[in-house]
Amino acid sequence: MTTFADTTFTPPELIRNFCIIAHIDHGKSTLADRMLQLTGVLGARDYRDQYLDRMDIERERGITIKAQNVRLPWTVSGQEHVLHLIDTPGHVDFTYEVSRALAACEGAILLVDAAQGIEAQTLANLYLALEKDLHIIPVLNKIDLPAADPDKYAAELAHIIGCEQSDVLRVSAKTGAGVRELLDEMVLQVPPPEGETDSPARAMIFDSIYDTYRGVVTYIRVVDGKITPRERIRMMSTGATHELLEVGIISPEPKPSKGLGVGEVGYLITGVKDVRQSKVGDTVTSEKRGAQHPLPGYREPRPMVYAGLYPVDGSDYPVLREALDKLLLNDASLRYEPETSGALGFGFRCGFLGLLHMEITRARLEREFDLDLISTAPNVVYRVYLEDGTEVDVTNPSDWPTGKNAEVHEPIVKMTIIAPSEFIGAIMELCQSRRGNLGGMDYLSEDRVELRYTLPLAEIIFDFFDALKSRTRGYASLDYEEAGDQVADLVKVDILLQGEPVDAFSAIVHKDAAYAYGTKMATKLRELIPRQHFEVPIQAAVGSRIIARETVRAIRKDVLAKCYGGDISRKRKLLEKQKEGKKRMKMVGRVEVPQEAFVAALSTDDSTDKKPKK
Repeated sequence: MTTFADTTFTPPELIRNFCIIAHIDHGKSTLADRMLQLTGVLGARDYRDQYLDRMDIERERGITIKAQNVRLPWTVSGQEHVLHLIDTPGHVDFTYEVSRALAACEGAILLVDAAQGIEAQTLANLYLALEKDLHIIPVLNKIDLPAADPDKYAAELAHIIGCEQSDVLRVSAKTGAGVRELLDEMVLQVPPPEGETDSPARAMIFDSIYDTYRGVVTYIRVVDGKITPRERIRMMSTGATHELLEVGIISPEPKPSKGLGVGEVGYLITGVKDVRQSKVGDTVTSEKRGAQHPLPGYREPRPMVYAGLYPVDGSDYPVLREALDKLLLNDASLRYEPETSGALGFGFRCGFLGLLHMEITRARLEREFDLDLISTAPNVVYRVYLEDGTEVDVTNPSDWPTGKNAEVHEPIVKMTIIAPSEFIGAIMELCQSRRGNLGGMDYLSEDRVELRYTLPLAEIIFDFFDALKSRTRGYASLDYEEAGDQVADLVKVDILLQGEPVDAFSAIVHKDAAYAYGTKMATKLRELIPRQHFEVPIQAAVGSRIIARETVRAIRKDVLAKCYGGDISRKRKLLEKQKEGKKRMKMVGRVEVPQEAFVAALSTDDSTDKKPKK
């Protein structure tokens, strides 16, 4: 027998929908834990740290990747209210998850570490929230830390938001100090949701996950009307209709209810197994007497970085396709299409929002679907204009047009870096070495500065963040957003093994960096490729011009071992015979590149001192 969470719809004026915006490690998930405990939805037996971080990979890395939502009861002045909390990620690669969460809310808690101050990513998410016209509640967390300086950072927050210093709330998510007052303020300050109770139903899909047993579970926020179980619903973008098998709320685990009214956040299950039928940003309405106009959806996320994903074992290709299909439901920003590589076989060209997004996706595929994968070096999308005026989009170095190009455009980003002022010189030096242009600089306080740069995206996707952190002793934070493209002097560097190009090692780089890339790759491969019975030349080439070369020396059998003393001409004859044999072998022999060599050569770090086992 199903037990329903509630029997009546909550009046909109008693609902508050809010999310938490914060930088990584500023205490979002811990504050969410405290709220779950204080509101009584989570008992002591069920409690665990970072309760809303459900994925193993989130718990291991200590970061939030998926936005989660939960319903909390809270009483103020004798009146019980319903709070819907949406916990959002803090990393720049998951801004898309944040933008969807903001669309389901009326208010946002701006959470800042009282020992570190506001970071670049928090600033970016704050601007996103202000664009959506959300009510912002500034909060300083970690006031119990010995290094905390709440007065200094409260003044900084008040300056950025334009409020009084006394309006900044102070809490400690770890000890629970100030969290009750924060929940009270949430009810008093955040406006209730607006919507028409008697209108045809309209609900926005802001997330969806795939459940192995139940199919697609869709998370919605009801804007107008009501949604009840067993009615037929229509997805407005695709026109597909489904019967609602279950409607419910999350508090903190899914609980079926008798429906969702205006302003409520919950889930629906239709039994649909195809991941593409529950599109994030779509509007759900009733099939009979449904709404005519959909809600404004989301801007489709555009991949910033592309890389090839290939199974180490070629027979895993169908498994990888199925795994990507399932992952697509949990991650609407992922893009992929099949591609073939001469060196790596069948795989997929995947588009990601950034390098962490790529790393997380690969880790999830390997962990959740037991796959062994090789990923090619990440690259961005280039627009190449040929001399005859045609335009080619290049997401893979193997698509680079042969012949003469009139112009090449590369994507650029506007970057914001916030750091202590003592590191200005080191940051400027790093940005200039990556072809950056300074756009402006502002002091947020006496010792913290904000720098704005325009850089090519290709220069930051690889190791820019690591270089920035090491030069600023970990104190700098950065955020970036796309800013169009610019003309650049780019070339394609091919790596040739015995005169044959190996597509997996090709790269598009700036003309000035071509020689460095060529020599680095050739040296790496010389150490990784096992010796053959014939000499193997490794060359780096731009077009028809060779710019670097290394040689893997041949394994040579000692054919003179049986000759002792005697005529020199006999020894010479044997050596000539060996030479002829090697020449014939070289004509028919192919260079075998072991999988470990591909993995090591394509890894982003320089840990190539280990040679593969022969």
